Amino acid sequence: QVQLVESGGGLVQAGGSLRLSCVTSGTIFSFNRMAWYRQTPGKPRELVAAVTVSGSTNYADSVKGRFAISRGNVKNTVYLQMDSLKPEDTAVYYCNAAVGGADYWGQGTQVTVSS
Repeated sequence: QVQLVESGGGLVQAGGSLRLSCVTSGTIFSFNRMAWYRQTPGKPRELVAAVTVSGSTNYADSVKGRFAISRGNVKNTVYLQMDSLKPEDTAVYYCNAAVGGADYWGQGTQVTVSS
């Protein structure tokens, strides 16, 4: 059984920073890809940033230059450093991990950016 647990969300003023963490547990040796998605009410979940096992990254255009995804030294952990936050970044952020065609999700962490 695989579990993903996010932390680090909260309330921050526009221009501020937050760092999200995702810790996984279970029987997967190494995920091929780990990512952060976000979702607001009434909208589909969207990719924010992803990183592969080789270290390749990709970002949504809306967060390029402001957010940075990284894999931790501890196996199967991933972080999202979010700087220069905007009110439109307000959403529930979900950690995602993929291996062998299977996708795993965390329960989500709320990020709220006030103007």
